[in-house]
Amino acid sequence: CRNSTKLPYYSSIKLTTSGLSQMLLGFLILITYMLILLGNGINLCIISTNRHLHKPMYILICNLAVVDIMFSSTCCTTMISVLMFFYHLGDFTVCMALTLMAIDRLIAIRLPLRYHSIVTNSRTFLFIFLTWLITITLMGVLTSVVDNVPYCQPVIKYVFCDYPSMIRAACVNPEPYFFLPAMINLWWFCGQFPFIMCTYAVLAYSVTKLSNNASKRQMINTCLSHLIVLFSYYAPKMVHALLTRIGVVLTLTERNAILIVASLIPPLINPTVYCTRTKEIKKRLIFGRIMGNGTFSPKIHC
Repeated sequence: CRNSTKLPYYSSIKLTTSGLSQMLLGFLILITYMLILLGNGINLCIISTNRHLHKPMYILICNLAVVDIMFSSTCCTTMISVLMFFYHLGDFTVCMALTLMAIDRLIAIRLPLRYHSIVTNSRTFLFIFLTWLITITLMGVLTSVVDNVPYCQPVIKYVFCDYPSMIRAACVNPEPYFFLPAMINLWWFCGQFPFIMCTYAVLAYSVTKLSNNASKRQMINTCLSHLIVLFSYYAPKMVHALLTRIGVVLTLTERNAILIVASLIPPLINPTVYCTRTKEIKKRLIFGRIMGNGTFSPKIHC
């Protein structure tokens, strides 16, 4: 029988064996993190200071930006400093935020005349609150499980301490503890993702029925922005799941690489997409509402 106890601290292993490579990787993650903060911060600033953008669609974009900042702040600071910091809230919240955004676009295109009566700011805030409540509840359960299992070692073999890495470090049979995460992943890939894709399939069909080319281009541009964000989030997870399913054995370095990509690329892409492809945000960004000295103008257009 192995001696097991609750350990007072945990540490993550180094990502590479070379000190120089370790330093360069940390610097790259730091630069990426700064770009994530800059991009999402600009989005939040533009939307919050322009009352014309205080609409459900932009509230959802703000929600996604907040989630991205919180998630990347935890992941990046952990990977940079190689310190333990348990947080996996953002992953669940991003998934549900993308679902809300897909529903918003579906109602906007399928029921344009009723959109403003159905999708109000108060209802948007209510659904955002519910997504956070569900996510916090799920993560509370997982955190409680992790806190009550015995551990044999203080070393976590991954870049930050998420639920799977903590369970693998415990002195328990991991299989029963992966049931709830497996159900959540099943819901992601067999529930939410197909639902989101179905909404965009309906939107694509609706676009083909439009006779106005300008309206077609506008809807295609809007849907394309959401699809880019959607696939940047799901693609790394699908690649990892597919490789695991077909029997490819990934090294620890390869697993950490996929984890870094899945954690950093979506928060970096999201603000870039919405700044460059959303007309109202791009117009606000380009025409100063940025002043000549590079600072945001305090002027608010009502």
